[in-house]
Amino acid sequence: MDLGLTGKRAFVSGSTKGIGLATARALLAEGAAVVVNGRDEDTVRQTVKSLEVDHPGSTVGGIAADFADADQVSRLVAALDDVDILVNNVGLFEVRAFEEIGDEDWQRYVDVNVMSAVRLSRRLLGPMLERGWGRIIVVSSESGVNVPADMVHYGVTKAATLALANGLAKRTRGTGVTVNTILGGPTWSDGVARAVEQVAHGMGRSVDDLRSDLAAATPTSLVQRFLEPSEIADLAVYLASPRSSATNGAALRADGGVLTTML
Repeated sequence: MDLGLTGKRAFVSGSTKGIGLATARALLAEGAAVVVNGRDEDTVRQTVKSLEVDHPGSTVGGIAADFADADQVSRLVAALDDVDILVNNVGLFEVRAFEEIGDEDWQRYVDVNVMSAVRLSRRLLGPMLERGWGRIIVVSSESGVNVPADMVHYGVTKAATLALANGLAKRTRGTGVTVNTILGGPTWSDGVARAVEQVAHGMGRSVDDLRSDLAAATPTSLVQRFLEPSEIADLAVYLASPRSSATNGAALRADGGVLTTML
């Protein structure tokens, strides 16, 4: 299916690895020009080179910025050209007790997980509305709906991004601009893989065995496995396309059936 993305321009935050990188790859495969982002200049440069090799003839750029640093974010926003597609993907997570999260850590989670989407959307939504077409996609999590007891800080920020996208969508009434959220499920991202590797090493177990046990430990999961980043990216690319024109202000689940509600 031709998704009609040839010639469209996209910016994907947090896209040197995991879901963000998978989304950048999928957008390039559909003919879009993509600007990737990460915290480290060298990593961004290497990612751009790798994508250019894998997608010859594509237009790939990169801007390094740490969304926990307000000055770096300001420079990114100033350097970012207007785009047709904004994928707010960057995010932090960790399993940690509520009592251990101090104000400084809370602020870091809010800055990266919430304010990144606020600042980028504030920069790019207006020009999209003026042109009469655009897509803003927020990569959130099922944890924003079913907040986990051992990641309250994460769940709260993901719930905030749901509210942000819902409000922004109401500003697009009668235009060709849409704003939607993806509720991703437990995904085998780079960060999750590293965490599981560390735990497996400490327990003297294989990563594959522990990965299977952890997936099975989520009793409501219907797929009974970790999702692959590409499975989230596939939904993001559809939402970025003209073919998703009837979907606006929605929170769509790519959660493997973890959430138990019908809607």
